[in-house]
Amino acid sequence: MSDRTSMLAQPMRPPTAGRVGVCLGFFVLGALVGVAGALVQPGWFPGGLLLALAGEAGAVLGGSRVLRGRSGGVAAAAGWMLAVVLLTASRPEGDFLFAAGSGSYLFLLGGIAVAVICATLAPGRQPDGGPVRLAK
Repeated sequence: MSDRTSMLAQPMRPPTAGRVGVCLGFFVLGALVGVAGALVQPGWFPGGLLLALAGEAGAVLGGSRVLRGRSGGVAAAAGWMLAVVLLTASRPEGDFLFAAGSGSYLFLLGGIAVAVICATLAPGRQPDGGPVRLAK
C-alpha cells in the first residue's frame, strides 16, 4: 500500500467558510456575465456574441484559477446557466429576451460548450496540495 492510496482513503474535509464565500461570489459573477451577455449578443451580432462568450470564458477560467481548482469555475458556470435559463422563459405578457434566431441559439449552446471546456481545463489538485502532473 503506497502513500497515494492512503491519502485517497482519507475522508473529505468540508470547505472553509472563505472558500464557500468565494464560490458564492463567482456564482453571482457568472449570473451577471450571463445577463450582460444576453443583452450584448443581439446588439452587435457577430461581435456581441463573441464578446459575450469571451466574458463567460473569462469568468469560468478566472474562478478556476483563483480557487486553484474546478469549484470556482463550476460556480461561475452554474450562475451563468441559471441566469440564462431564467431569461429564456417568456412572461405572461408575451415579452421575451431571446428571439428565435441563430444568434440566440449560438449563445445558449456555445455558452454551455464554453463553460464545460473552461471548467474542464481548470487545474486539478492532488491530495497533497501540489499541482497535477503526469507521471514521467
